Amino acid sequence: MLAVALLVLLCASASANSIQSRTSSYSGEYGGKGGKRFSHSGNQLDGPITAFRVRVNRYYIVGLQVRYGTVWSDYVGGTQGDLEEIFLHPGESVIQVSGKYKSYVKQMIFMTDKGRYLPFGKDSGTSFNAVPLHPNTVLRFISGRSGSAIDSISLHWDTYPSHCNTC
Repeated sequence: MLAVALLVLLCASASANSIQSRTSSYSGEYGGKGGKRFSHSGNQLDGPITAFRVRVNRYYIVGLQVRYGTVWSDYVGGTQGDLEEIFLHPGESVIQVSGKYKSYVKQMIFMTDKGRYLPFGKDSGTSFNAVPLHPNTVLRFISGRSGSAIDSISLHWDTYPSHCNTC
């Protein structure tokens, strides 16, 4: 009798776990092994991604800063090159990131759910294409490695925050 009760409890637990849907996924790491690790995981608590500042030179992506809600992340990377800034429209989210890399990240192209294509950097190197594994998820934060440039990049996907006041 105890064995039957244990079996029923085990089956119910396994069934509940299979019903829970996973929403987060990870793409990367694209690029080289140099630089120091960075992560914007805590920044996602400030809200969804709303803008990008990307510093580029003629060869690769030098630096990166992302705005979460109304708060800018710490700047990572080097200081040489031209700074480009692009804002997302209210309610717009990044649903795909593609680009090129070698020892450094050379290009990043952010595609949004509104059909916009936001390119940064140079079109040379090994290609990557990052999309979330689960439906109805968006880019929530970025991590990677940086020094005098963006050595590598990783993309972290999850659902759009339902509690967002700045969207």
